[in-house]
Amino acid sequence: MATCTSDQMLATADQWLSTNISPLLASLAFQNSLLIVVFDEAEDTDNGKWWWTRPRSDCEPLAKAGYQSTTLYQHESTLRLMMEGLGVTDLPGAAATAPEMTEFFH
Repeated sequence: MATCTSDQMLATADQWLSTNISPLLASLAFQNSLLIVVFDEAEDTDNGKWWWTRPRSDCEPLAKAGYQSTTLYQHESTLRLMMEGLGVTDLPGAAATAPEMTEFFH
C-alpha cells in the first residue's frame, strides 16, 4: 500500500470536496443549512483536535474563517451541535455533557 504525507491527503480531500460538495453548497436546496465534514482517521497518538482551515466564503457569515480550536472534540460534540441546531434541548447520552462547538461560529 502506498503512503502519502498529511499534506497530500489534505490536498486530495480538498480536491474531492471542491468537486463533489461545492455544487451542493451552491444549490438553492442547501441554503440555510450546515455541512459538517469529519475526518476520523486519527492515530492513537493524535489529540483529536478539530479545525476549520478553509470555510467556504458563503459559510463565513456564521463560521469563523481560518479558526483553529485547541479544544478536544469527539463525535458526541458533533451530535450535540446538530441536535441543538434542530432545537432539541433533551440531549441523548454523552452529547448532554460533551463540549459545545459554539466557538467555531460568530
